[in-house]
Amino acid sequence: MLRIGVLGAGHLGKIHLKCIKQISKYQLVGFYDADAENAAKVEKELEVKSFEGIDELIDQVDVVDIVTPTLSHFDCASRSLRKFRHVFIEKPIVTTPEEALGLIKLAAEADVKVQVGHVERFNPAFIAAAPYIDNPMFIETHRLAQFNPRGTDVPVILDLMIHDLDIVLSVVKSGIRKVSASGVSVVSDTPDIANARIEFDNGCVANLTASRISMKNMRKSRFFQRDAYIAVDFLEKSSEIIRMREVDPNHADPLAMILDLGQGKQPKQILFDKPAIEPINAILTELESFADAIINNTTPPVTIHDGYAALDLAYRIIEKMNQAANIS
Repeated sequence: MLRIGVLGAGHLGKIHLKCIKQISKYQLVGFYDADAENAAKVEKELEVKSFEGIDELIDQVDVVDIVTPTLSHFDCASRSLRKFRHVFIEKPIVTTPEEALGLIKLAAEADVKVQVGHVERFNPAFIAAAPYIDNPMFIETHRLAQFNPRGTDVPVILDLMIHDLDIVLSVVKSGIRKVSASGVSVVSDTPDIANARIEFDNGCVANLTASRISMKNMRKSRFFQRDAYIAVDFLEKSSEIIRMREVDPNHADPLAMILDLGQGKQPKQILFDKPAIEPINAILTELESFADAIINNTTPPVTIHDGYAALDLAYRIIEKMNQAANIS
């Protein structure tokens, strides 16, 4: 059983604590939270020991789960890695790509496992759709949220879009050729709505939109590839697969939906599929997957390099957004 401690007991930290208590592979040793009043409240509510210092907790565990504000991620993770602890760290991995590179170096030296909390990889709708996604050539994502002051200290790219950046990078196995972006600050000091266009070396294009000032919430992605269209609704946890295959018109099912391409081309049958979605807890699943990676000495599903790649692309988008704003 892996001894684990949680750094940060805010809204998400409490969810992590509750999930860890349900995973038999972990022994929850305790947590640390910088807010003493909140720490006392959580300790009583969840019946989990509260530690008075970060290092005091790190010394007592094998695994450190970092759910603190992003600005403190690097400090918490580096202290943990220097003591050879396995680290689960919430997204975005750290504040800057340079800090991420520093963590990669520390993790390699410590020879421990690090997993980044890009939880949408564990969304049951994406898990169901993933087997159908094969070399997509156009991707469109919309991640819209109603305004919430929490998270507005960073651009919407790091707050919301980074989820979709990780998803896109996980399915497009190609280098990035060009990044274009624009954004607008409406109620915050940093952009609240943004659009990015990413062109890959293999010809794939991803168009991503993120907003935190919408009237309703939306988390949808669409993947277009040869003879297939895959739609994933991360919010409603549903997926739809539309595929086409060539058919012999002389032996076609009379009830099938046939697409006549004309000009002597072979007609195609349109197939609709809605994969069964397993009702899983994505956060619990990702935390359990990390335990499995440690126990079985396998690569975590979302590696430290994945976390760096998403953050580095986010910063490239922010840079392009700033350039566009200066030109205008």
